Amino acid sequence: MLPERRSNSGICVDTCMELDAKEEVPHHLLDLNSSGRVNDGHHLGSSDSLFPGLIDDVALNCLAWACQSDYTSLSCLNSRFNELVRNGDLYGWRKRLGIKEHWVYLVCDLKGWEAYDPLRKVWMTLPKMPCDECFNHADKESLAVGSELLVFGREMFDFAIWKYNSTCNSWTKCRGMNRPRCLFGSGSLGSIAIVAGGSDINGNILDSAELYDSSLGTWEMLPKMTTPRRLCSGFFMDEKFYVIGGMSSSTVSLTCGEEYNFQTRKWRKIEGMYPYVNRAAQAPPLVAVVDNQLYSVEYLTNLVKRYDKVKNSWNVLGRLPLRADSSNGWGLAFKACGEELLVVGGQKGPNGEAIVLNACSPKFGMRNGALDWKFLGVKEHVGVFVYNCAVMGCL
Repeated sequence: MLPERRSNSGICVDTCMELDAKEEVPHHLLDLNSSGRVNDGHHLGSSDSLFPGLIDDVALNCLAWACQSDYTSLSCLNSRFNELVRNGDLYGWRKRLGIKEHWVYLVCDLKGWEAYDPLRKVWMTLPKMPCDECFNHADKESLAVGSELLVFGREMFDFAIWKYNSTCNSWTKCRGMNRPRCLFGSGSLGSIAIVAGGSDINGNILDSAELYDSSLGTWEMLPKMTTPRRLCSGFFMDEKFYVIGGMSSSTVSLTCGEEYNFQTRKWRKIEGMYPYVNRAAQAPPLVAVVDNQLYSVEYLTNLVKRYDKVKNSWNVLGRLPLRADSSNGWGLAFKACGEELLVVGGQKGPNGEAIVLNACSPKFGMRNGALDWKFLGVKEHVGVFVYNCAVMGCL
């Protein structure tokens, strides 16, 4: 059982779990009468309605089905819709209706973050992060949780976290962890995320883990793992959190995994869960979970494999659409995007260097026994290296 939600906010966005039928929406969105007026103590003229001729609850249903990439244009319709977008109420209404979009956030150069809507094939440039130059040029890690994109890095004297809020399209400084770290494993489920392991500011390898609640903006220490590790990967599966791979020292690679049970608040070691030993020069395991099924990429062979939970073994599914072996897994993103596996990586073509997005359904995207990758989009003239990538499920 997952930790109990500690907020009744109807604005937070769940990235990986179904709509909670008991989630409340803002009271003023529900308190609508048949004439299209809000019962807040004053009357609205026809010019105050969202759509002339429609009562507001019907208009809200129509607006909620619009793609998020259209919000900037649609917010020019009138001041009331502009306010709905700005204060997050429309996102709460979308969540109540169970409407979900997936956006891919990535950074490929120092110019900043980009977001891509695979459904509408639209790119959006995020506002410039107001960080210092040290953070801007340092190695970073990223995580999408709720309606937030967290970016972890290092400033002049300590680690720092910047937070992008997709509902208001702005960056703010995020509260720091209890044990600041880098090179950790992480995963998110709805409005919560967990970071585990990593290295502290002095290079010590950690066995601690922390839970972040995006609805509250707080960090909570969890029980310690059985093994300290860095350069590991984390994910949620079957309502449990897992950490696999990584290194316990500069020379010792780990093939075991660990499972955290929210009900018992205990970690369980799983021997041999990730037998593909990663060295210090290799990237953390590239893993993704689709429909509670774990998939990974084997760098040296460019193969996609599926984890067998019963046999604790891996089976080959097919090949990647891009090469991962040339850079030891760095510069390539392997993520879950709804019901599909997503691969984001660089490619050189006749028009120069570009970042290409490909997707495949592991359940239905097989052809002649191989994965049938489909082209999703391309970003040209940004190099061939993906520094950070995160997928946010926008409700």
